[in-house]
Amino acid sequence: MFQIHQSSFVNLSPLLSLQMARKTLLILALTSLFSGLAAADWNILNQKWKNAREDSLKNYCESWRINVELNNIREFEVVPQECVDHIKKYMTSSQYKADSERAIEEVTLYLSSCCSLGGDGKDAWIFDVDDTLISTIPYFKKHGFGGEKVNSTSLEEWMKESKAPALDHTLKLFQGIKERGVKIFLVSSRRESLRSPTVDNLINVGYHGWTGLILRSLDDEYMHVQQYKSQVRKRLVDQGYRIWGIIGDQWSSLKGLPDAKRTFKLPNSMYYLS
Repeated sequence: MFQIHQSSFVNLSPLLSLQMARKTLLILALTSLFSGLAAADWNILNQKWKNAREDSLKNYCESWRINVELNNIREFEVVPQECVDHIKKYMTSSQYKADSERAIEEVTLYLSSCCSLGGDGKDAWIFDVDDTLISTIPYFKKHGFGGEKVNSTSLEEWMKESKAPALDHTLKLFQGIKERGVKIFLVSSRRESLRSPTVDNLINVGYHGWTGLILRSLDDEYMHVQQYKSQVRKRLVDQGYRIWGIIGDQWSSLKGLPDAKRTFKLPNSMYYLS
């Protein structure tokens, strides 16, 4: 028979206890290490996902804005809420100014070679008014940059204050065209009741010497803007004017018959007028 000595248990127990303690500490250390790495990786993934979402939204909103300018997106009443900040940043940025100035450069280039002026007082150019000659951005700063449906009453009350600033790049173009002896017609979708504050505003910021300021009468009030402006051009053509160009911030200012020799679109993605 085997004989088991008690002294064997006495000698081995401390050694086993020490080994088990070391294993326990090692497991706890490894668990803590992997937990920390997992948490760090999770935070990194969260940040990457957040950045990806922000980039995706920025791309979407810029795509929306560009397609407004291309006239692919039409008849919108408000800017998508998720894009309001993007439109705000653009319309108050140096990029908006650069885009507008580039459009004016193209007009200037066109004028340098396009036109054999008749010298008979019948050469004409048409300007829109709001966001072409003067800016409504101060109004829209307080009204959501297109995120709110345009309130005509509120907007007209602001227009009556005659405080819209000039768009400097267009002011220079206006003066240059006038100096060439071309007759300038301002064709606006503003109502006739706003004539006096509109004239005051334009003169106060440096515009003067236009041939005609045409505003919407009661008969025109319920027409689409494009139809109204087309009719204005028809009257001018019937009077013998040659319309060398139109510049405006809305497609409804540029489209329709009779058309001009050239049209030029300034950027504006805050609202759409049809």
